[in-house]
Amino acid sequence: MGERAKALLVDDRRDNLLALEAILQGLPVTAVAVESGEAALKQLLTDDFAVILLDAHMPNMDGFETASHIKRRERTRHVPILFLTAADRDAQLALRGYAVGAVDYLTKPFDPWVLRAKVSIFVELWTKNQQLKSQAEASKEREAQWLRLTGTVDEAARVLRAGGEKAATEALDLLEKARWGD
Repeated sequence: MGERAKALLVDDRRDNLLALEAILQGLPVTAVAVESGEAALKQLLTDDFAVILLDAHMPNMDGFETASHIKRRERTRHVPILFLTAADRDAQLALRGYAVGAVDYLTKPFDPWVLRAKVSIFVELWTKNQQLKSQAEASKEREAQWLRLTGTVDEAARVLRAGGEKAATEALDLLEKARWGD
């Protein structure tokens, strides 16, 4: 389990992206910064993210439209989105953000420690989810191995019941192969 959580930072202003990267520095997360909604959607085709920090107001495709596309995709619909905006504290914008699937909506200037705390929670949840997936895969593999072994034991028992001159030798050969994974 060496994969590190990633945060997708989406803002059309490079200085805002640099500020977000600085805020997240020191957290167990790799920041991936892009400057448009289109670039974010492309990035989401190849990488998995623990959280998305999304500017609400961008040219061409704004954050609301970007979020809408993200939530429509099976692969990305469960990634938490935190909207960040310099807009005034218009409640309608916040409601619009929640309506397209955001988990939170922060207006600038926001407290960087609050943002760090929120990102930390989503990174921790992502990490736990990755651990659960890994444990589920290991459990599935153990179950498959168990089924193969019991199948071999059943086959060895069938050979012994059938009897015959070489039954014991054949049954032992089956069990030895199963023991060594052949």
